[in-house]
Amino acid sequence: MFGDLMGGMEEKQNALHEKLSKTLVQASAGDGAVTVTANCVRQITDISIDAEKMQDVEEMEDLILVAVNEALEKAMIIETNESQSLLNDMLPPGMEDMLGGLM
Repeated sequence: MFGDLMGGMEEKQNALHEKLSKTLVQASAGDGAVTVTANCVRQITDISIDAEKMQDVEEMEDLILVAVNEALEKAMIIETNESQSLLNDMLPPGMEDMLGGLM
């Protein structure tokens, strides 16, 4: 009984990871001077810099940090929502209410 449940959970987790790895988010800083793309397993997949909007290296470093952190935060939110949805789908009806603030 539990073997089937756990096997199904592993498959669903793998499918979720695959979906999240293909779901992309973007964040920009400095009015588009720096744009960062990340997937929802929190991997940076691209950084784009508009050289015409950059004045100095220190500013560029600051903008990259802002954009990276924002992109990773967006990815974390999507990952959390998708994980909660997966867990809710796996629980018997009504169980999600019993868990209260845990989900």
